[in-house]
Amino acid sequence: MKLFEVIHDAFEPFIDGEKKPLNVMEVTNLWFFLLGTETTMRNEEIGYNLAQDVELKQILKDVKESIHIPIRNEISEFLKKEGVPLPPTTPEKPIGDYRDIPEGAKLNDEEITNLMSYNLAQGITYASRGLTESIRADVGLIFSKIIMKKMIASLTVKQYLERHEWLRIPPYYKK
Repeated sequence: MKLFEVIHDAFEPFIDGEKKPLNVMEVTNLWFFLLGTETTMRNEEIGYNLAQDVELKQILKDVKESIHIPIRNEISEFLKKEGVPLPPTTPEKPIGDYRDIPEGAKLNDEEITNLMSYNLAQGITYASRGLTESIRADVGLIFSKIIMKKMIASLTVKQYLERHEWLRIPPYYKK
């Protein structure tokens, strides 16, 4: 995707050369973003098992494979290389059919999709914070890529929500 090339080209001149150690805020932002990514994946794995709509299941699968796993892998590798211990994680949820769970005890497709939309928006917000608080260009590049990936995924989820009339819209302002 050309957008990622533009982002990389903007940061590249600042990436080469001697790197200062990560500062406390950079480590904290990366560490918590990694933890949040792992937690979001676990929640969306459960959502995949509960989802009834085939298209929603595909969106959940695509977001995990093209957004969450690459983000997790990039941040994990980066932190390991910098000597930062990784946050503890929980194991992946197995794929299963959970239709036997009573309706009041599980999320429906609308709730799963709105939670996914909220998590993507929160990810963009937190990555923006990580970008603005980063000193090192390589950290800024990581957070810039995350923002773009999550924005693109958010558009897909938003379109899905709109098609199903599930998009939560605040009241319109009238004078």
